[in-house]
Amino acid sequence: MTELTAPLTFPLATAEAQLAFGENLASLLLPPLCIALTGDLGTGKTTLTRGILRGLGYAGPVRSPTYTLVESYVLPTLELHHFDLYRLGDPDELEYLGLRDLLGATTIWIIEWPERGSGWLPPPDLRIALTHQGTGRHLTLTALTAVGATLLANIVIADDPLF
Repeated sequence: MTELTAPLTFPLATAEAQLAFGENLASLLLPPLCIALTGDLGTGKTTLTRGILRGLGYAGPVRSPTYTLVESYVLPTLELHHFDLYRLGDPDELEYLGLRDLLGATTIWIIEWPERGSGWLPPPDLRIALTHQGTGRHLTLTALTAVGATLLANIVIADDPLF
């Protein structure tokens, strides 16, 4: 996929900083939106998703959907579907999840290990690559669509120090 703007990278020293980043990022997310999360095991993909859900007003538990493949969260103004495709054996298995029923004008998709669902997933608007850097992590955000480019532009002009 082609990058539409220069990626933005953010160093985050702790898991708490990653949660806070997700909470702040949530204030800029508007459905419909598809976010691809990439990175090695343990880089905090679910932690980031937990922060996003907190920022959207969700106060309940956020579980990794490693075994269920998808966890859905119904909020007052949108639905967020969190996918973890790490254990997916074949992309064709996604057909049985009823993905088409989860698409909509008021949905946000966050997909961990999106490369494992190739051919069945909508194109992501934003890719967030998480990497280990010493004891912390780096998040690199890349716009892949015009929607993603608008989101990155809004991050650049945000006044919050976490951005």
